[in-house]
Amino acid sequence: MSRPKLVLVMVDSLRTDMLLRAADSGRAPNFARLLERGLLIEDCVSSFPSVTPVASSEIATGVGPDRHWITGMNWYHRVEQRYVEYGSSLEATRAFGVFRALYDVVYNMNLGHLSHEVDTVFERLGDAGLRTACTPFLIYRGRHRHELSLEGLMRRVAVAADFRHAVWGPDELFYGELYASRRVPCRPTLARPGTRDEYSGCVGAELVKDDLFDFLLFSLPDNDHFSHRFGPERTLDSIAHADANLGRLAEPAGGIDDFLDSHAVVLMADHAQTDVSSSLPLADALGAEWRVLTPNSDDPQLSELAVSPTARAANVYVIGQEDRFARLHSGVRKRLAGLEGVDLVAWLSDGGEALRRPGGGLDHPDSIEAVIASDAGELRFRPGAGERDRRDRGWEIEGDRAVLGLGEADGRLYSERYPDGLGRLWSALVAPHAGDVVVSLEEGYECVDWGGTSHVGGGSHGSLLRGDSLGPLLFCGCGPDSIEAGEQWSLRDVAGVVFEHFGVDAPAYLEAAR
Repeated sequence: MSRPKLVLVMVDSLRTDMLLRAADSGRAPNFARLLERGLLIEDCVSSFPSVTPVASSEIATGVGPDRHWITGMNWYHRVEQRYVEYGSSLEATRAFGVFRALYDVVYNMNLGHLSHEVDTVFERLGDAGLRTACTPFLIYRGRHRHELSLEGLMRRVAVAADFRHAVWGPDELFYGELYASRRVPCRPTLARPGTRDEYSGCVGAELVKDDLFDFLLFSLPDNDHFSHRFGPERTLDSIAHADANLGRLAEPAGGIDDFLDSHAVVLMADHAQTDVSSSLPLADALGAEWRVLTPNSDDPQLSELAVSPTARAANVYVIGQEDRFARLHSGVRKRLAGLEGVDLVAWLSDGGEALRRPGGGLDHPDSIEAVIASDAGELRFRPGAGERDRRDRGWEIEGDRAVLGLGEADGRLYSERYPDGLGRLWSALVAPHAGDVVVSLEEGYECVDWGGTSHVGGGSHGSLLRGDSLGPLLFCGCGPDSIEAGEQWSLRDVAGVVFEHFGVDAPAYLEAAR
């Protein structure tokens, strides 16, 4: 049976309330048509931390950080004994070195850091003989080899860095100045935030015009940049800009209505954003008591902690101190709990035996439990045969449930304040590259990154709180028949919908990863 082509439209940092406002005001007529013809889930849950590298990995693989291994905007690589920086800001990129950041974001994220034990949608669909395509999106790993194209502003940087690597991606890969599977009349603008939607729109139109895909991941990232600068309440202009480029994609098919007659569409966000009014210099606060590893340190063995701010969350690592691990770990937890702006402090505990091996992963994962502390008290939990949540997972829970605002809805564990809090925290904590202590911040706070910057006065994301974590998920021509088909939708459900649409068997691990 012939199946319609499927386009997954990902609008970075799109909030459901702002999407509806833009559609109702007439600023987003193409999104309005999707809303009229499709099914909207208003509260799709993001990853944790709710930042783009982690969320994009979850969208592309259908699993959380415990399985895909991408754990933040910045994280500490225990084997290589260095920080990995994915571009928290231009200043942070400079602090770690533009050349190294280029390798990590473009090459290592997909071909080194993303687990090879899971498939991306591009890999699995490609194996089934389907044509896949992608406009600039952080996770692009596929089965087709692409040589470096070196166009535009990035040419000088790549040449200076001796960056000449080929990558493996979908059949049609467009990654700004660096990779393009074919010549298109589109000016690449990867190096200039705020102009990337136009490149995606132009490339997408060429892909539609020449019938070059069965599945297209159509990424529209500029809304994130705009919301960071001006705040999420002022994103009508950037949403209208994204909408116009969706219209540009649909134009070769005869406009949005004709396009929807021949294509299925999923519209979604990777996370939302909330206003930021205060910054938290986490590395400085911990550095007052312990030796914190700095960017490009020549001797990481002399440090006691590595601190990885990731917007409104953070990972803290106890490094090179096995004989003092328990004492340092306890001291760091107490210090973090006393910092203004810290909402939750979480870690793993199994009597001190949950030390991470140098290669990543945990010893005896079946024996561990997660611990969360806040002003409300302490809560311990682990997967088990106990109470079930809205995603039908069982949990063994002990302690003060007010820490996560846990209650019951229709006989299931539920938290209004921290959507899918148990599942997202567990996945984040047991991820191979997770910190020994994980932090989520209060409303209005953002960590200062390693470039010394934050988005105070604008918007940000990353925390476990609902404001950062809930976004729209809209199905048109595919997906469920009703909202009730899934009690609590999350990013990791999208890959399964894509596989089902094309009649491709989903990997067995997807069901276990729910």
